[in-house]
Amino acid sequence: MRTDAPSVPAGGVASATPDRSGNPPRRRSPALRKAFPYLLLAPAMIYLLAITLYPGLFAIYQSLFVVKFLNWTWTGLGNYSQILQDREFWAALGNTALIGGISLTLQTAIALTLAYFAYRDPLIRGWRIIFLMPMLFMPSAVAFIWKLAFNDGRVISDLLMSVGLVDGNVDWLASVWLARMTLIVADVWQWTPFLFIIFVAALQGQDQEIEEAARLDGASWPEIFWNISLPMMRPVIVVAVTLRGIDITTMFTNVFVMTQGTPGGATETMSYFIYRQGFRMFNFGYASAASVLMLILTIIIAQTVVKRAFHSGKK
Repeated sequence: MRTDAPSVPAGGVASATPDRSGNPPRRRSPALRKAFPYLLLAPAMIYLLAITLYPGLFAIYQSLFVVKFLNWTWTGLGNYSQILQDREFWAALGNTALIGGISLTLQTAIALTLAYFAYRDPLIRGWRIIFLMPMLFMPSAVAFIWKLAFNDGRVISDLLMSVGLVDGNVDWLASVWLARMTLIVADVWQWTPFLFIIFVAALQGQDQEIEEAARLDGASWPEIFWNISLPMMRPVIVVAVTLRGIDITTMFTNVFVMTQGTPGGATETMSYFIYRQGFRMFNFGYASAASVLMLILTIIIAQTVVKRAFHSGKK
């Protein structure tokens, strides 16, 4: 019986099958084979560098000048020297750390609690998609909703009055801590689902045999979660909280829509400070210097947290 399959020599390696013209197929050179994966990735890398590296380098370059529209005056490190003596800069940095720290702590605690129940309870497990809905809204829409609830629509004040907790309408922007609380509530409501879905995925990805062994030893589910699941989730928690913390440092939409930095700059975050310097005072070089300093500080903190967390985990 005749067959067109190529014969295999004694060494076990099939010879190259010639094409219809009778010539053997051309093989790529070793250099081209090594470069081929990089050529496939090149368009995506060029795009990412264009939208990330170039703006960053341009901001660093611009921070060395006093920029007033088309008038660029060289100042070297003058903007950095001035900004380190600016009380408003340090106040904005403190507000970012305070508001972001409280918000991140609440988000982590609530997300872990929801993940604890959603992972075990069949009823809640079937409705997990509901917990993700706040994250699907546009940040500007969320800010307007909470602004309406706290300030313009007096929804929260009416609810508090209906249960007898307050006697009249509450001016949420008149108090420093009440104004900060409005930003924290809005941020927690929208971004807790981000941590929740990561924590649930981490629980589902754990080895079920370890949990079953602990259950056979008589451990309850709270004990299993606290002593086994939570330590195993530590790398995931660190990475998720770090990513969420980096994102919190760029909190702008809620501040811009809800408080505008009031009262007295108590809710002005770093992002809003940079926006105000650049697009209200038109001091673009000063705003770029603040952006560069914030970027450096964020990288240092994030790198330190992740490095210490994973280093301690190896011990």
